[in-house]
Amino acid sequence: MTGTNLEDCSSCRACDLASTRQAVVISRGNPKANLMLIGEAPGAQEDAQGAPFVGRSGRALDQLLRDVDLDPEHDLYICNAIKCRPPNNRRPKKAELAACRFWLDLQLAAVNPKVIVLTGATAVEAILGIKGGMTQLRGQWQIWNERAVMPIFHPSYLLRNPSKAAGAPLDLTRQDLDAVRRRLCER
Repeated sequence: MTGTNLEDCSSCRACDLASTRQAVVISRGNPKANLMLIGEAPGAQEDAQGAPFVGRSGRALDQLLRDVDLDPEHDLYICNAIKCRPPNNRRPKKAELAACRFWLDLQLAAVNPKVIVLTGATAVEAILGIKGGMTQLRGQWQIWNERAVMPIFHPSYLLRNPSKAAGAPLDLTRQDLDAVRRRLCER
C-alpha cells in the first residue's frame, strides 16, 4: 500500500470498488474521541455525501446516541470497515475488507479509542474475526487489542424491526449504548 496517511485513502485503488464509488467515505465526528464506532460500508447517501452514517440508518443511529447522552459529532469518531460503497449496498467481500484494512488500522492508530462499538455482523467479523448471529453477540463486552468492544445491532436492522417494546432490538441497542456510555465514564 502506497498511502502513509489517511488523506491518501481518497486516491486508493486497492480493490474494484474504486471504479464504482462517487466518494471515499472516511469518517465523521471527533478524531480525538475515546469512542470509535465502526460500521460495515457506505450506502448510497454516504457515497453521495462522503461521510459515514448520514442516510436513514445514520439518522437513527444519531438519535440512539443522543438518547443515551452521547453527541455523535463530539463524543465519538464514526467510520466503516470499508471506505467505498459496494454496488447495490451488498455486503463487502472478504477481499474488499482485506484491501481496506490498512485504512481502518490507520484510523484506529490515529484515534486510539478506549472503547469501540461495532455495528452489525460485518464490522464484528472485520475487527474481532467472529462470525455468528448478532443476537448472541450484541451486548456482550469483548476485548480486542486491550480495548473494550461492544457489538450492537446495525441501525438498518433496527429500522426493519422498529418495535419500541421492552426487549425488542431497539430497546436492547439503547441498553447496549448506555452500557458503552457508562464504560466511558469509568475510564
